[in-house]
Amino acid sequence: MKSIKILSITIILAVMTSCSETIKFPVSKIVPAADISAEVKEQGDPNYLVTIEANNLASPERLEPPKKLYVIWAVSESGVVRNVGHFNQENAEKSTYKASFPYKPIEVFITAENEEGNCLPTGTEITRATLIKD
Repeated sequence: MKSIKILSITIILAVMTSCSETIKFPVSKIVPAADISAEVKEQGDPNYLVTIEANNLASPERLEPPKKLYVIWAVSESGVVRNVGHFNQENAEKSTYKASFPYKPIEVFITAENEEGNCLPTGTEITRATLIKD
């Protein structure tokens, strides 16, 4: 009985971790000290949970020219670019973003912007990563 429980737990953990992938963003020329990664978990077609964590991301006010915030953009399978939010800076060392998308996010990029609600990116692109390859 104990071995069945252990086997069941092992299978559940394997299934949970196999549905997620961690992607490292390339080093940014704008904020080279930033270490940015994303984790994508399929939550059932077509929903995906995306978590992005940025360590050592400089405050956008310190950029040249200074900006107000970092906006996160997602590109869907159909090529539509969407403003999906911005980083919540927990402290000077760590910024996080977590959201559920009702579509498959193929690519994510981050820009430094002065406005949160832009429909299209107008600021400086910080970095970009492919999340899901077809």
